[in-house]
Amino acid sequence: MIGAVSKAFFQTLAGSQKLKRLASRYGMRHERSFAHRFIAGESIEDAVAAARRIQSSGLLVTLDYLGESVTTIAEADAATREYLGLLERIAAAGIERNVSLKLTQLGLTIDRATCVDNLRRVLDAGVAQQFFVRIDMENSPFAAVTLDVFETMWQQGYRNAGIVLQSCLRRSEADAGRMNALGARVRLVKGAYKEPKAVAYQSKVDVDAAFVRIMRRLLLEGEYPAIATHDPAMIDETRAFAHEQGIGHDRYEFQMLYGVRRDLQGLLTREGRRVRVYVPFGREWFPYFMRRLGERPANVGFVIRAVLRDRQE
Repeated sequence: MIGAVSKAFFQTLAGSQKLKRLASRYGMRHERSFAHRFIAGESIEDAVAAARRIQSSGLLVTLDYLGESVTTIAEADAATREYLGLLERIAAAGIERNVSLKLTQLGLTIDRATCVDNLRRVLDAGVAQQFFVRIDMENSPFAAVTLDVFETMWQQGYRNAGIVLQSCLRRSEADAGRMNALGARVRLVKGAYKEPKAVAYQSKVDVDAAFVRIMRRLLLEGEYPAIATHDPAMIDETRAFAHEQGIGHDRYEFQMLYGVRRDLQGLLTREGRRVRVYVPFGREWFPYFMRRLGERPANVGFVIRAVLRDRQE
């Protein structure tokens, strides 16, 4: 219950434009500021530098250009062009060619056809430059349309794209079967949004149980699934099931977020397992940051300590 309240509270804060403006002035002032724990920076240069550090430790990376819910076609076009430029700069930097995006960045809330056209532009550039593009899952009102758009692109031959499923959503077990039938690469997460009871499990026990069920199905039937969690219990369940089924380390990967459980990232890497770190960056970092705080109460304590430290400097 505490976790649900925390998630709802921080999701409300994430939508505050006033707080966003204040945070933008303070949160990324210098490299020791509180937001830098979870955000690589505001520029592609910041993200590339972080990616190089991570890769030097034997980890894989995905660059996550933050942004969502644009409100005009012009903004959607600008975000698309920004992505096309980012692909060029990532390729030139020589780091791993792996990115994620949200469909609402590309105009999904304005016009589905425009969003599909924008996504196609990004995927075409990705094919030309050998990028893998993960389409993130947003909150439940966008679940069905996100999967439909993804499947449309898949049927048009785009194999450089993957999708995300959230174990908190009741529909995700069936969606996992649908994606496995396609042969699509799925990233499994618990889910960072506060969702209504009608569409989502409300207790951690139920969310975890669904995560384990979907994880097992993805490992047995899926195409190189990504098990994205910082929960040691879920990681242990995955390791044990993979060992029991004789599923090698090269047939799946773990994924974690930048700045979260770096101890676990290192431990799994030393075991010879594949671990990918999501590296978020961009000026629209505040909503993402609020969701990270809502996911884990311990993160709040870290931020408070960081703010107090910054004020003493």
